[in-house]
Amino acid sequence: MEYISGVVERITYSNEENGFCVIKIKSKGFYDLVTVVGNLAAVNVGATLKLKGEWRFDSKYGKQFNAIDYRETVPATIAGIEKYLGSGLIKGIGPKYARRIVNHFKEETLRVIEEETDYLIKVEGIGKKRVDMIKKAWHQQKEIKNVMLFLQSNGVSTAYAVKIYKTYGNESISIVKSNPYRLADDIWGIGFKTADKIAQKLGVDKNSFERCRSGIIYILNELSNDGHCYAVREQLIEEAVKILELEEGLIEGTIDRMIEEKAVIPDENNSIYLPAFYYSEVGTAKRIKEISKNQCLKGSIKIEEMISQIEKECNIIYDEVQVDAIKTAAISKFMVLTGGPGTGKTTTTLAIIKIFEKLGKTVLLAAPTGRAAKRMSETTGMEAKTIHRLLDYSPMDGYKKNAENKLDCDVLIIDETSMVDIILMYNLLKAINDETVVILVGDVDQLPSVGAGNVLKDIIDSGKIEYVKLTRIFRQALGSAIITNAHLINKGIMPKLYSGKKSDFFFMEVDNPQDIAEAIKELCIKRLPSYYKIDPINDIQILSPMQRGEAGAQNLNNILQQALNPSNVTVKYGGTVYRLNDKVMQIKNNYDKNVFNGDIGTIVKIDMEDKTLVISFDGNDVEYDSTELDEVVLAYATTVHKSQGSEYKIVVAPLTMQHYMMLQRNLLYTCVTRAKKVFVLVGSKKAVAMAVSNNKIQQRNTMLSERLKQSDGSSVSR
Repeated sequence: MEYISGVVERITYSNEENGFCVIKIKSKGFYDLVTVVGNLAAVNVGATLKLKGEWRFDSKYGKQFNAIDYRETVPATIAGIEKYLGSGLIKGIGPKYARRIVNHFKEETLRVIEEETDYLIKVEGIGKKRVDMIKKAWHQQKEIKNVMLFLQSNGVSTAYAVKIYKTYGNESISIVKSNPYRLADDIWGIGFKTADKIAQKLGVDKNSFERCRSGIIYILNELSNDGHCYAVREQLIEEAVKILELEEGLIEGTIDRMIEEKAVIPDENNSIYLPAFYYSEVGTAKRIKEISKNQCLKGSIKIEEMISQIEKECNIIYDEVQVDAIKTAAISKFMVLTGGPGTGKTTTTLAIIKIFEKLGKTVLLAAPTGRAAKRMSETTGMEAKTIHRLLDYSPMDGYKKNAENKLDCDVLIIDETSMVDIILMYNLLKAINDETVVILVGDVDQLPSVGAGNVLKDIIDSGKIEYVKLTRIFRQALGSAIITNAHLINKGIMPKLYSGKKSDFFFMEVDNPQDIAEAIKELCIKRLPSYYKIDPINDIQILSPMQRGEAGAQNLNNILQQALNPSNVTVKYGGTVYRLNDKVMQIKNNYDKNVFNGDIGTIVKIDMEDKTLVISFDGNDVEYDSTELDEVVLAYATTVHKSQGSEYKIVVAPLTMQHYMMLQRNLLYTCVTRAKKVFVLVGSKKAVAMAVSNNKIQQRNTMLSERLKQSDGSSVSR
């Protein structure tokens, strides 16, 4: 082993997922900068390092020092201190303030920041607020660095260091040492496998109850991410044996102990639930039964007369099924209205609202996502809220509208119900009075919710709830190839792929995934903007079946960012560079910021001094610390699953045999129905045919339909 020392001049490459870095250092005795590679994630520009490692020659990059360990000392020169402080190490100090501070305090700079931070107020342009920010950031970065080095020594991604510190503070290392499996429970983004990696490095017994328990909860959570409310016991044991590499008997014993401790709940059919999903499923069935059995609006109300009145007022004639839906809504306590695009779902919902208004009833409207709620507001002319906002949710207090504090309304209409998972549905139903009329509106043929459950389909399949499906495509909708093709796809019939210039549905036959990516780039940069006179960033949305691959959302995002947004004002997180004016998507519900999974926004400000950026979501400006960017992804392209509940002016969708695993009828149907004005399909006919013919929808482990069937009452579906 050899040792070299030097000052970090620049960081050429940094992978925040595994901590691997390539840095350039200025070292005594070397004329040129020395290239150092290794796990150096906690290092900043300007730092003075003593490195332990060995020299090696890379055929592509030449001579390098491969570091296996390092020790950091404070910079020795004024220039080094300025570079160190200006590197972005401390929130509140960028290059500008670093220069001013060092000019003022000279060699004493780091001592002042460490011991007498309040003296920084003497520096021009630095006020008390910034002093407090610097004081907090200086002490945090020292502790975070300790956490980073601790994780690094245990072979774990240093990208998690800030998250761990934010969650546990100065107790981070002691908590991780005492029970690393807590990380999987407490910190978003850290799963069982990461926690297990730390535990094994720390010497935790592979057979320990904590490890088995954490592994079983991990498996149940992974199943819930695939939409399942429970696991069959045998399935759970088999998966746990595989992942934990332990004897079946040990897994069996752990499950039994977890049942005793009520960490999991067993039910009929040998099913094992996490408590949240069990109580939500049982509670949802119970609340639907309780609401449904109450007295509805029967008697002397003259619905036919009211419908005729509304037809005259709105200059519209409802067809037989729509009239049936309006009547059913008026005399039911709990009802489902479903139908595909162009079948008059919105028109029928408007008529239902008007009927209840004429009856003097208060009506509330809600939808699962901000975009769906906004669209509902636009089509009805009434305020519609997200379900979370309707229930007045906050992370600290939970749902303020609940069983003790009910929603004040006579009628509640929920749109895009196919997106509502079992936990959200239960919390919604708890907050509804038994006397309230509940109407669920949605398209049951779309993809089911991202979260666990298949609520809308299960309610319909139970046959216990009033249900009307609109099937007739109205004349004005028949002129749209988007709508007619969507219905063909839904029936398992190949869509009409070739059409004239005036059509709203286009197909570009391209077989090679790399060529598909290039074709999409050209469509977004030149062809679509020039023909339709639109903004390519805000008016075009790429929807891919998958994240990965040449025609996946990740690669398309990189290509389109380079092509559409040349801004050099940037911030980097992980492997992604975010630019000013980038189109981004929130991928996690953040109730503190009032932004939710699937919300799309634009980066409108990047402040490198404060290490913050501002994202505008439909005019709602939200500030993010750069460490929070794991909640955000580029959104020039996104997956079809993430597009649920949204509509876009123009949708461009790649479909290739690379997407083999995702080629399903409901996915293609959902994708096509996201487009308002134009839909462009780029790919192979073989992939389209496979998607259309594949109606093998993955069955989800849910018992809601069976639980609803256990009540009295006959089938009332229409």
